[in-house]
Amino acid sequence: MPEHLIPAPLPGTFYRRPAPDAAPYVAEGSPVEADTVIACIEVMKQFNEMTAGHGGQLMAFLVEDGEAVEIGQPVARVLT
Repeated sequence: MPEHLIPAPLPGTFYRRPAPDAAPYVAEGSPVEADTVIACIEVMKQFNEMTAGHGGQLMAFLVEDGEAVEIGQPVARVLT
């Protein structure tokens, strides 16, 4: 099965959940569609949703919740 790395579309702070007290958008091992929201990136108090970009199974997140990311940095792996 092909593996795809999902890159951060912009620099900022990576969050796996929409709010501190909310459940994560998606858990590792879960099936995803190309348009499934998997995380958000905060830039100057604006939260930008990130989608998987590929359908398949989200295998792993490559960054921690609340970690700073750079544009193009791989943040998750999807098996298609």
